Amino acid sequence: MGKIIALANQKGGVGKTTSAINLAASLAVLEYKTLLVDADPQSNATSGVGIDPANVKAGLYECIIDSVHPKDVVLKTDTPNLFLLPTNADLVGIELELVNLTNREFMMKKALDKIKDNYDFIILDCCPSLGLTVINSLSAADSVIIPVQCEYFALEGMGKLLQTIKIVQTHLNTNLDIEGVLLTMYDGRLRLANQVVEEVKTHFQDMVFDTLIHRNTKLAEAPSFGKTIIMHDVAGKGANSYLNLAREILQRNGLTKISEKNRTISVSEEEELSEDF
Repeated sequence: MGKIIALANQKGGVGKTTSAINLAASLAVLEYKTLLVDADPQSNATSGVGIDPANVKAGLYECIIDSVHPKDVVLKTDTPNLFLLPTNADLVGIELELVNLTNREFMMKKALDKIKDNYDFIILDCCPSLGLTVINSLSAADSVIIPVQCEYFALEGMGKLLQTIKIVQTHLNTNLDIEGVLLTMYDGRLRLANQVVEEVKTHFQDMVFDTLIHRNTKLAEAPSFGKTIIMHDVAGKGANSYLNLAREILQRNGLTKISEKNRTISVSEEEELSEDF
């Protein structure tokens, strides 16, 4: 049975979609059959793997509202073992339609349960809010990754998100775990970035992933080509970072025998591998 991991943060611009796309791609190239679910009306995860949302005739919206079977709308991507459950502009109004439905918090879970056994991992790209769509994502997920930007307002809003997660754990999904806190957009040359890393690690300790996602030109430009970082620049630093993250998640879930020494390369070694902005 596949593990469903949601990437959630109500704060926009923290690298959530970039991380969802490239974590999914990294798990896929490590030979785990992976489904990327675009649960954000902006459809960036859909376009980010090379699918034009305007050409999506049916997606997550139809699966939830019209009971279309997800297997009928899942698409292949250019990345081996990576599949996409797309979305389009129809998802914008889904919260209004969910309000009057019975068990409205579980509609996404109901849809994903139909195909959960077909994949090793299902990665959910949540929208930047704490609305009903995100509640649905958290209710469907086994765990949640919280991307945190290495900038001044890094912890702003984290309390609200953690409170929402606790409510979901208490009332809707008692099996929901926090997979980890992921530090993104890291620039080791900046004192502020290093201070944020230390502050987040002080607050969340072992919950913080060892892997840091650096600011990187190739990562930023890959979506404009409709490619994952694996397909765009497999030898670069961005791909290396997300492959490290995928390995770390596999290890946390007992799915790899990578030693602690080799789990991730050090920050100093990462900085030698590629160009920052």
